[in-house]
Parts: sequence; C-alpha cells; structure tokens
Amino acid sequence: MQEQLKRQPIPVKVYRTDERLMIAAPMAGLEPENIAVEVTADGRLILHGDLRAMLKEVKDLLLDEWSVGVYHHELALPVAVDAPCANVAYGNGVLTVTLPISEQTSPARLALVRRTPTHGGRKGNAGRPPVCVKT
Repeated sequence: MQEQLKRQPIPVKVYRTDERLMIAAPMAGLEPENIAVEVTADGRLILHGDLRAMLKEVKDLLLDEWSVGVYHHELALPVAVDAPCANVAYGNGVLTVTLPISEQTSPARLALVRRTPTHGGRKGNAGRPPVCVKT
C-alpha cells in the first residue's frame, strides 16, 4: 500500500471577544513555513497547509488510518477584521489566528510565529497580538 496524497478538511473553532476574533484549526504534521493564512478583501479567511514530505523509504505501508495535510479551509468571517494587525501562531499541531475586530476588513497574507516552549517565562510575542497602530 502506498501513502496517498489527499486533501483533508480542517475542523475549526471560531470564537470572539469584544475586541478580537479567534480561529483555531488542527493541522498536524506541518512546519510553520508550510502553512499559508490569508484574509481576503471580501472577508474570507483561507487556511492552507502543504504536505511537508511523504513517508520516506517505507517498503510497505500496512495500515493507513490517518494522514498529514494537504489541508485547506475557507470560511466567511462573521465580522470585519484588521488582518495586517493579526497574530498567527502554530504549536502542538494547532494553528491559531487572532484577528482584531474592525469597522472594515483590511486584507493581508499573514506570517506565522513559531511557538517555542520557554523556561522561566514568555519570550518574544508568541501568543500575544502584535502592537499595531493605525496612522
């Protein structure tokens, strides 16, 4: 049996506070550089993850009950967001997108921040929204 490349749906959780819209999606087995996140001008969120590598040097795949990426999900955002001020993180196989709620949607392609375990406190801005000032 050969490992098959198949597109997989991503289940998402969407929730909000007064100031932010948050989306969480499991995308196991990928590296941050293999994940694309985009907010379009018409208020859609696109999540995409490309398969990093197939199983290498496997003579026979005996059982294939789950697989890793290609992941893809598109959804209409329920509110307008300021995508350039978003925070995108990927850790433990889960993609988290935090978008500030806005009067009008500002589109953007978003970069990922790799979450790394820290000892003795948080370092950098992993998990925190970026400081974003409108001019």
